[in-house]
Amino acid sequence: MADLMTDTSARQFEGEARFGDYVALLKPRVMSLVVFTALVGLLVAPVRLHPVEAFAAILFIAIGAGASGALNMWWDADIDARMRRTAKRPIPAGVVEPGEALAIGVALSGLAVVMLGLATNLLAAALLAFTIFFYAVIYTMWLKRWTPQNIVIGGAAGAFPPMIGWAAATGSISLEAVLMFALIFMWTPPHFWALALFTRSDYAEAGVPMLTVTHGRSVTRAHILAYTLALVPVALGLGLTSIGGPIYLAVSLALNARFVLGAWRIWRREETEAEADGYRAEKLFFRDSLAYLFLHFGALLAEAGLRMLGLGGATWL
Repeated sequence: MADLMTDTSARQFEGEARFGDYVALLKPRVMSLVVFTALVGLLVAPVRLHPVEAFAAILFIAIGAGASGALNMWWDADIDARMRRTAKRPIPAGVVEPGEALAIGVALSGLAVVMLGLATNLLAAALLAFTIFFYAVIYTMWLKRWTPQNIVIGGAAGAFPPMIGWAAATGSISLEAVLMFALIFMWTPPHFWALALFTRSDYAEAGVPMLTVTHGRSVTRAHILAYTLALVPVALGLGLTSIGGPIYLAVSLALNARFVLGAWRIWRREETEAEADGYRAEKLFFRDSLAYLFLHFGALLAEAGLRMLGLGGATWL
């Protein structure tokens, strides 16, 4: 990292950063997923916040997510520069200086945590602070470059937002919040390992010990299937809580059946077959994984909407 700072400071940057470059620094795609799952966590909670409080909570959670993204890009700029998928990010592209990204990340982190605490409660603020620390330090600075299980443990950072949303509304943590966390936590490894199957060369060239690099694609395929199977009871179990219901269970059953089938197909594929068709099945599984998470949380939101109207919801509790 020190070499990166020296090399980058000596570079002639391409020009002044535009507004869009700073937006890209905050990882808006990741932020959108954080905002959505945090919003669902807040809306399905049994306590209703005033609309202004709810808006403030989601705004500061989003800012915290953006701060994490900026800190991640600051530290990983050397890796990003060697990967085709990330080479055009603001720092390796030479439009934002590393020190500037660090300052933005630290400033936004402090702003998000303090303001969330003032807008909602200290538990939500503490969870947001821990999430930023976990992603920027535990995952980015340590796990990502140290162990092939990086995405397994590091996945916790992306799993906290619905728990933060729930805590913002209720000031507490419950089984429902823990299961929403667990759903994202268990979903993360097969999602990212599917991506790693068809971007293995990027990780290898960057020296990132992704499972595909350290243990090969065959082992990675087996891990995808194992984690997908372990994900199923977590997803279905969430439907048996107070925030679940028949709509969620129907959606979850259909999504998990498709997800398991996709993981099974990936596990059975030979590498020569995958290379021949350009990793078509792996890319389909990766796209399906995005829909899997979005539709699960969308179903939770639908159940909450029905309960507000006095309809649907879990009748077994």
